[in-house]
Amino acid sequence: MFFTTPTDGTTLAYEDYGDGPAIVFVAGAMLNTDMWEYQIPFFVEHGYRCIALDRRGHGRSDRPRGGYDLDTTADDLAALLEHLDLTEVTLVGHSTGGAEIARYLARHGESRVARVAFVAAILPFLKLTDDNPVGVPEAMLEEMLRRIRADRPKWLARQSQLYFAEQFGNEVSPEMSDLTYRQCLSTSPWAILKIQEAVFHCDNREALRGITVPALIVHGDADFSAPIDITGRRTAELMPYADYREYPAAGHGLYVTHAERLNADLLEFLKA
Repeated sequence: MFFTTPTDGTTLAYEDYGDGPAIVFVAGAMLNTDMWEYQIPFFVEHGYRCIALDRRGHGRSDRPRGGYDLDTTADDLAALLEHLDLTEVTLVGHSTGGAEIARYLARHGESRVARVAFVAAILPFLKLTDDNPVGVPEAMLEEMLRRIRADRPKWLARQSQLYFAEQFGNEVSPEMSDLTYRQCLSTSPWAILKIQEAVFHCDNREALRGITVPALIVHGDADFSAPIDITGRRTAELMPYADYREYPAAGHGLYVTHAERLNADLLEFLKA
């Protein structure tokens, strides 16, 4: 299924399964709707309607030259909710998807949203600044972008070795690692560069402070892509009313390695 964004006419793909209260899943950068294959059937079978969006430049969506800033991708999410006229929706975002949800709420408000869940989200603000002394130096971003430009498949292969934190005993088949690698490899190379830049510079601290709907924060303490001291724990500090859950030895790909626990925690959150 497809719809066209009102901002720039980009055609975006989405999937829509089941009936009942709506959950919208927002994928991490470089991934597409397929990343949620261990969540969507579970929640459809528990009586929920599950919708997942392919971000611009990802999956079956258009690959425009622009619009990879988080304001625009948040507006794309808003366009999906409006296209389907969704209300009382639960937004579940992984990694960059979590940052886009925070941006969506800051730009479009909470009128359509019942609750939000941030899963290994890249929040609140990565960049090292005078008022963000625990952030990451911009030189590290530049080095990462240099590596992507020099040999994107090699960089992705190295990331995939750490993605599931297998060194901490998480069992992941070689086929699963390869599947995730190929999903990332299929993403527009231009989109990868622009999204990495955008999420690094995006400051969502005030956006998080402004959220009033119920929130769940889930993060693994072995997350290499979004180190917990910079992301999950700081997000929880900014949202003291949120339900914060740390998964020991879980990496960025906890939606696979810890799918059973994540699904149970999300279901409990939905029913609370």
